[in-house]
Amino acid sequence: MNAASEGHGTLVVIAKAPVAGRVKTRLQPVYSAEEAARLAEAALADTLHAVLATPVRRRLLVLDGAPGDWLPSGVEVVAQCSGGLDARLAHAFSLCDGPALLIGMDTPQVTPELLASGLPLDTGEATFGPADDGGFWALGLAEPDPALLRGVPMSVPETGAIQRHRLVGAGLTVRELPRLRDVDTAPDARLVAAAAPRTRFAAVLRALAPTGAR
Repeated sequence: MNAASEGHGTLVVIAKAPVAGRVKTRLQPVYSAEEAARLAEAALADTLHAVLATPVRRRLLVLDGAPGDWLPSGVEVVAQCSGGLDARLAHAFSLCDGPALLIGMDTPQVTPELLASGLPLDTGEATFGPADDGGFWALGLAEPDPALLRGVPMSVPETGAIQRHRLVGAGLTVRELPRLRDVDTAPDARLVAAAAPRTRFAAVLRALAPTGAR
């Protein structure tokens, strides 16, 4: 796929390389470690191709692990830093010059239109995409400030509320994006695939259906 015409800002994807035993472990034991990695690879590919089709100035993958054949051309890759998720998100924003929208690899249902709605950002604005599990699937900042992420407790039901409160407390005008479901568990995977049946993720899930219901 060719990258979309250049627009404004940076789209950042923070992700783990889809290695069996290291990604999507909460899909087990319904799916094996190898099957979970296949689903993770498909989700990451869907996400990156949506990013490529979105008109932005820069496309950045902040990766834990090594790139593989799943990586399309047109995406810049940098290594994640060490530390907790809040530190890694903060580091990802520190790599950006100007408006940036950050997403993960857990929402293969994202579309270029949805991502484009998170950018551009005016001075003093933020965009926030809440997730069904209480977290967030997207965060956009007109002026990336790593301090807005550091110290936010991650992977708890209050993560999204605390992060949004941090944005408001900093005096930012928060523009909310649609609520999405992250793929964390096997039921999540089935619901996301049903909502986005034409994705790579849904195709892999359908292929695994005969063996995936353990």
